[in-house]
Amino acid sequence: MWHNFFPRRVINAADKIRLYQTIANLLTNAIKFTNKGTITVSADVNDNNNELIVTVRDSGEGIHSDIIPRLFTKFATKSNAGTGLGLYISKNIIEAHGGRIWAENNQDGKGANFTFTLPLSPTL
Repeated sequence: MWHNFFPRRVINAADKIRLYQTIANLLTNAIKFTNKGTITVSADVNDNNNELIVTVRDSGEGIHSDIIPRLFTKFATKSNAGTGLGLYISKNIIEAHGGRIWAENNQDGKGANFTFTLPLSPTL
């Protein structure tokens, strides 16, 4: 299943295990903070910027305002479980691949979006 998630243009030049770890971190957080509702994962290719865009969207409690400024730093958490390292590690993985990662609360006030991009190699 996972081997088909990323387009070939990403996988050939990427550390698949670390990218899967990033998605697992984002999904684990979405599950942890969504008691009821939905979680979706989407992937799209932006050919204009030659990048893959992956988003994990949930309808949970959203990102607490105290955490937003330091969300991707070490030990940033409002959870009773976990170390607060998952997003920090994910950020380092994505940036090591030349990508970007960010998060925002959904405009309807229900849940959050975590999005990352990865550069695509030229078309094979």
